[in-house]
Amino acid sequence: MTAEQSPPPVALTMGEPAGIGGDIALKAWRRRAEGLPPFFLIDDPARLMALAARLGFDAPIAVIEHPAQAASHFATALPVLALPLAAAIEPGRPDAANVPVVATAIARAVALAASGEAAAVVTNPIHKGVMREGGFRFPGHTEFLAELTGHAGREVMMLAAPGLRVVPVTIHVALTEAIRGLSREMIVAAGRATAQALERDFAIPRPRLAVAGLNPHAGEGGAMGGEEIAFIAPAVAELRAAGIDAFGPLPPDTMFHPEARSRYDAALCMYHDQALIPLKTIDFHGGVNITLGLPIVRTSPDHGTAFELAGTGTANESSLMAALAMAAAIAANRRRG
Repeated sequence: MTAEQSPPPVALTMGEPAGIGGDIALKAWRRRAEGLPPFFLIDDPARLMALAARLGFDAPIAVIEHPAQAASHFATALPVLALPLAAAIEPGRPDAANVPVVATAIARAVALAASGEAAAVVTNPIHKGVMREGGFRFPGHTEFLAELTGHAGREVMMLAAPGLRVVPVTIHVALTEAIRGLSREMIVAAGRATAQALERDFAIPRPRLAVAGLNPHAGEGGAMGGEEIAFIAPAVAELRAAGIDAFGPLPPDTMFHPEARSRYDAALCMYHDQALIPLKTIDFHGGVNITLGLPIVRTSPDHGTAFELAGTGTANESSLMAALAMAAAIAANRRRG
């Protein structure tokens, strides 16, 4: 890419069409002057036009044939790569007949990012229950994206907000299964992927990783559980031997206050809620979900479909705006790297 060329636009997927994805996409585009990168939405134009009319938004839709056309329309209309729904929907009332269309939007965005026609992929929220009902066989976006890119088993989920980045080693599994499945190998793989991403995607030259314990007080020397001794501390030692500035295991209840957070660039957590509770407490509306370990850039707002807010105009678009901005920033760092 020459200095005169602009980067490709960001591809935004429809998400669950009965959820708030359309609402926040329209609201984000209306705030495009606030530093948002050019983006296009893979969605049903008729649905978006009806939704804009319902909400009373002045948000023209420009149907495009190729991502390269998005930049010329973005200032005056929301560019949309057309993907018609299989069944008409009302906000807040999902229909599983649309699940294949939702999955196709994700796959199309990934293909466009892989070809370089899109700078990155931002995914609007899907509803896992509706997706399962419609035959979707993946626990969530993360695992589907990994398979689409040929990187299944190497995907790592990071949640980021100003002042905190967290990485859960185990993701969308029951807590009992997460505890049974934890291993030194999993922690090391997540730590390596996190350190690499912090260097490549966030331009942090020597990232610091804080590693949480699993048990209260990080096991208290084995008095409250042996996982820290058995495999968490050995994983930290292996990461350090590989040249990664990792330390721990730390008591999880004392590693998320402001002074503690100033000592690391990302926290490696042992299970989903250990990571997401502090992140969402600190910045519920500004959190961004990032998939590490993929050849493409993917981010997502850190919230769900919020059926009760769909079509009301009250859904908060801040997390989507942060996801769009972060996707563009990561893509720019990769281009420079």
